[in-house]
Amino acid sequence: MIFADGVRRSLYHRFFRLHAGPWALAVCLTMTGLAFGQSPSAGPVREIRAGVLAHDVDGLWSGESREEGPDFSMAVIFNRPLFNLLSATAYPSVGGSWNTRGDTSTVYGGVLLQWEPASAFSFSTGIGLALHDGERDTDSADRKSLGSRVLFRIPIEIGYAISRHHRIVLAFDHVSNADLASPNEGMDSLGLVYGYRF
Repeated sequence: MIFADGVRRSLYHRFFRLHAGPWALAVCLTMTGLAFGQSPSAGPVREIRAGVLAHDVDGLWSGESREEGPDFSMAVIFNRPLFNLLSATAYPSVGGSWNTRGDTSTVYGGVLLQWEPASAFSFSTGIGLALHDGERDTDSADRKSLGSRVLFRIPIEIGYAISRHHRIVLAFDHVSNADLASPNEGMDSLGLVYGYRF
């Protein structure tokens, strides 16, 4: 049984690492294709994003860094307002990040709250769930112990609209199990993302 569990875990990690990035890309491309040819108010996609993030950044919310990067990230924000809160509008979103060094990769879904004043700047945050292929509990000095397979995800973003369709986003991403499991080392990513708004 121990051997079978080890083989199963190895196959799972190999599959996830090979397919997390392509999965996110496939979702983005599929939703983009559905949105082409439609007006912004009618299309199912509000924005698609792609970027590069520094992986497991030291000295932020999660503290000490152990893993390496960078990560490639992709996301889709859907054109379906869910609710308004404190002058922000909540939109559903899905995405993923693929670690280029073979460390922890994720796929995620959640709600993104966007504040967009009249200026070109915007601010976003939200909450969601992330599924990862990293370690839940390890003694390895170069891997994080994340405690559970499913984590909470909190994004914090500052965006700048270059034009009606094109924007640049400074994106911060925190994942952890919120102390619902042990250990709970958590992980932070930080980088630049390009967004295309329909």
